[in-house]
Amino acid sequence: MTRLTFDIIGRDETVDVDIQRLYNAGYAGRDQEQVRLHIDELAALGVPAPSTTPSLYPVSPYLARQTGLVDAQHAQTSGEAEWGVVIAGPRPEDVLLTAACDHTDRALEVHGVAWSKNAGPDVLGRRAWRLVDLGDRVDRLRLRAWVGAGRVLIQDGRVGDLLSPSSWLDVLRERGEHEPGVALISGTIPMIEGVDQFADRWEVELLDEATGETSRVVYDVARMPEPIG
Repeated sequence: MTRLTFDIIGRDETVDVDIQRLYNAGYAGRDQEQVRLHIDELAALGVPAPSTTPSLYPVSPYLARQTGLVDAQHAQTSGEAEWGVVIAGPRPEDVLLTAACDHTDRALEVHGVAWSKNAGPDVLGRRAWRLVDLGDRVDRLRLRAWVGAGRVLIQDGRVGDLLSPSSWLDVLRERGEHEPGVALISGTIPMIEGVDQFADRWEVELLDEATGETSRVVYDVARMPEPIG
């Protein structure tokens, strides 16, 4: 279990949440035809195709982090621009929305996507909206990521490019898991071709252009020492 603390955007309050269960969505684009094309591209790189889309991967809850540093075992790891929903309590207004970055082991991904999701942390922002405060603006929130010290843009899209937070909350309800302490990370948007994802710094921003308010994740990636043996 991990305790996360969120400063609530637009309200003078802070919310603590003990993460009991954590899920990563995958292949979660709203245009599932484009998702199938992406699956074919990944299959050519050796990444096994999912048995169904969208997919949902249980992740160890201790991997939910709010940190500025991610330790990586090798050079083939990278983040993904995502949003996260965190259920902080029993009321509808207790569902929080924040920026998130799923740091994934790409070398392990070719052996199993679920394994790769458990090999790195899900880094969540320290600022979050109460989802009810966003209303129908949520789809229009801009989701971007930059890599490296030079802040090279690698992803740029909208929450509406992905399956909605409400649709995933419905999935949790159907599974009997819409409960306090459950967090779900959204899956990601396409990366810009030609940008090296294997960077030593990742930044993800979720921007409400109507108000200028943002939730951000920023962290450095540090290589661990070489193993002995």
